Amino acid sequence: MFRWFVKLMNDIKIRNKLLLAFLGVTLLPVLLVGGYLTFEMRTMAFDNALEQASTNVDRVRKRTEEVIGVSQDISYRLNNDTRLKRLAVRKYESVYEVVKAYQDYTDVREYLRLYTEISNIRLYTDNASLLNNWELINPSPAIKESEWYQRAQRYEGMVGWEYIEDERDHHKYLSLVRKIELEGSSKTGMLVINVNSSKLTAILNQESFDTMIVDDQNNIIASNRKEREGKTLADISFDTKLLGQGSGSYEAVVDGEPSQIVIDELNPQASRNALRVISVFSIDSIVKEPNRIIRLALSVITISVALAFLLIFSFSSLFSRRLLHLSKHINRVGTGDFDTALQIDGKDEIALLARQFNSMVRSIHDLMLEVQVSNEQNSLLQQKQNDIRFKMLASQINPHFLFNALESIRMEAHMKNQQEIARVVRLLGQMMRSSLEVGRSKVTLKQELDMVRCYLEIQQFRYEERLKYHFIVDPAVESLSMPPLIIQPLVENAVIHGLDNTLEGAVVTVEIRYEQDHAIFTITDNGAGITRDRLEQIRITLETQEEQEGARIGLRNVHDRLKLSYGEKYGLTIESPPNEGTRISFRIPMEVAK
Repeated sequence: MFRWFVKLMNDIKIRNKLLLAFLGVTLLPVLLVGGYLTFEMRTMAFDNALEQASTNVDRVRKRTEEVIGVSQDISYRLNNDTRLKRLAVRKYESVYEVVKAYQDYTDVREYLRLYTEISNIRLYTDNASLLNNWELINPSPAIKESEWYQRAQRYEGMVGWEYIEDERDHHKYLSLVRKIELEGSSKTGMLVINVNSSKLTAILNQESFDTMIVDDQNNIIASNRKEREGKTLADISFDTKLLGQGSGSYEAVVDGEPSQIVIDELNPQASRNALRVISVFSIDSIVKEPNRIIRLALSVITISVALAFLLIFSFSSLFSRRLLHLSKHINRVGTGDFDTALQIDGKDEIALLARQFNSMVRSIHDLMLEVQVSNEQNSLLQQKQNDIRFKMLASQINPHFLFNALESIRMEAHMKNQQEIARVVRLLGQMMRSSLEVGRSKVTLKQELDMVRCYLEIQQFRYEERLKYHFIVDPAVESLSMPPLIIQPLVENAVIHGLDNTLEGAVVTVEIRYEQDHAIFTITDNGAGITRDRLEQIRITLETQEEQEGARIGLRNVHDRLKLSYGEKYGLTIESPPNEGTRISFRIPMEVAK
């Protein structure tokens, strides 16, 4: 990945590199820092708002608890007030008695006068002799069948908090509802104490966030937004998933806006149900101010980066133009024009490089003139030396073969007829003519193989069944042109090593195949192989510049001629595992005979 990036950067122009460097060094850190600060600022604003909402909710809960605590205290007093209970169950003979009894019992009126936290106290009791004076009331069938009345009947002596309508002004109040036993009777009454709504509203109006007090039926009892009082949470598009949630912090949609909701439960002592204080704030409103600051900062940063980009673009263009001017002159020198002169003003590194470039061009021009003269002389000398060495190498074929062949002809003359001797003499003549024509630089593959066949036929005449040979030639290499006397010395070496296998005789294989614009030659025998030390010595001998006395002239001859003809990377490769025969291979470029 890193190498790919380096290669990519190397392919980009210097001006663009400078612009990318500016963007990477300046713009990228600004974006990263700006993004981080934006996130942190938004998070900080949100956390502060959440902490403030939690604190506000806790404060509202405590103050609300103080207000409704007054209703609880009065309910406990009235529950133990025997005078009130006797007043509620007594059978009155006349209206006068009822009025007189009401006048004598002033506790309810005193509570209302002393405690502003409550707005009304009434006791529902079934007593036909009583008059409804908004303190003692005979419940109507509708009252008895109402849900709040029925719920209170099921809980003996426990306080309940209901959002119910007062028959006197037909307004709904948060009311303490409690079932009490009347004195000396099996009858029961229903005590209702209205909490002063203005007190609750005053508590909520001090809060900055949207805050509500809600009962267990999701009725909004009080709110610092007047239009929400008397409604339910469902009426204000409150997320239905949060309608029954207890204390905690939640994210939800309220009135179509993403909001954060903080809920704190208010559980009055010995109450059968609880109230909830709910604070809601819009997330967008909280991050509005940080967003404004961020937009302002981004505007300033954008303008600054744009101005800096224009400056760096101007500097990089000036820099790249001078380098481009230098590049054009270098290209002219590359095409062979050494009369060019580069003129770049200034004293910076590019101007210094231009002056050094001019000096270098003059030096190269003078040096090339000298090298040209020297090369012409060396080329002529090298050509003559190669011609002499090539002919000397080609003449170093081992003469023992000719002596052995003539000896075989002599012996055969006594044992066979004239036709066999004539064939061997003809083959020997062909080989001698090929040897005399070795001065030619190249021969065809067919001519080279014909000479090898002549050699092997003569050797078969000598060794009879103890020598066998095979030719495997790829048709793709039949038109090959190559130096003469390359294959024959290697085949001769293979015959010698193959005959070391005295039991089976020699089997020599010559394989020539085409591979990647080269002809691959492989000569193998089935001899006893060469020991590792001897093979290493042969390889060292082939690579030694000076010929050593007693070295294998045939192999060294072929190895040197291949290198002279095709270059240093060409030559012989010898493989000879013990007892597995010897394998000699080489390759030459495909050159078609003309």
